Amino acid sequence: MKKRVLFYLVALVTTVSLQSCATNYVVSKPATYTKEYKTDAKLASIDNKKMEQDKQKLIDSFLAEKAASIASAKKAVKNSEIAKAIKHNKTIDGILEEAETYLGTPYRYGGTTRNGIDCSAFVLSVFGAAAGLSLPRVAASQAQEGERIEKGELQKGDLIFFSHGRRISHVGIVESVSEDGEIKFIHAATSKGVMISSLNDSYWGPKFRFAKRVINEEGEAYNNLAAATLPTPANF
Repeated sequence: MKKRVLFYLVALVTTVSLQSCATNYVVSKPATYTKEYKTDAKLASIDNKKMEQDKQKLIDSFLAEKAASIASAKKAVKNSEIAKAIKHNKTIDGILEEAETYLGTPYRYGGTTRNGIDCSAFVLSVFGAAAGLSLPRVAASQAQEGERIEKGELQKGDLIFFSHGRRISHVGIVESVSEDGEIKFIHAATSKGVMISSLNDSYWGPKFRFAKRVINEEGEAYNNLAAATLPTPANF
C-alpha cells in the first residue's frame, strides 16, 4: 500500500514538472522572438524613411543648383543684350549728332568738306567720323553695302537711296521715324545743301528705291567695312 501511494506521488510530481517546462518553453520563447521581430521591423522602417529623406534632399539640391544656373545664364544673356543695345544706340546717336553738325552746309558736286559737300561724301564723312567706318565714295557703291531693309522696318541711322532713273543717284541718313510711320532723313540736297526732309515729300517719296543698314544690332559694321579714311574727290 505504501509503495503504491509513493508511486502515485512520484508520477504526479513528474507530470507537474513536465507541464511547467512545456509551458515555459511554449509561452516564453515565442514572446522573446516576437519582440525581436518588431524591433527589427521598426529599425528597417526608420532606415527606409531616412533614405527617402536623403534622396529628396539630393534631388532638391540638384534642382536648386539647376535653377540657379539657368537664372545666372538668363541674367548673363540679358546683360549682354542690354550692353549691345546700349552700344548700338550710342553709335547711332553719335552718327546723327555728327550729321546734324553739317546742317546748312552748302551742296557742291564732288565736294568733300564743310565748305561744300555732295550727298555721298556727306554720308561717308559722317560715318567715318562717328563710327570709324569707310563707305565707298559714290552713292551707287554705298548702296551695295550692309543689309537690305524694308521700308516698314527703317530705324534711325539706316541709309536710304533714291534715283531719277535706273541708277542710284542720291543717299540720305534716316534721322527719325515717327509713331505714325513718317520717315525723316538728313542729306545733302542740291537745292539747299545739308537739310532734313521727309519721305512723305512729293518730290522725294516717288524717288525712294530701297534702304540699307550698315550698323548692326551690336553697334558694329556689316560686311566688315574697313576703318575710315579721308574722302577723296570723285564723281557723284
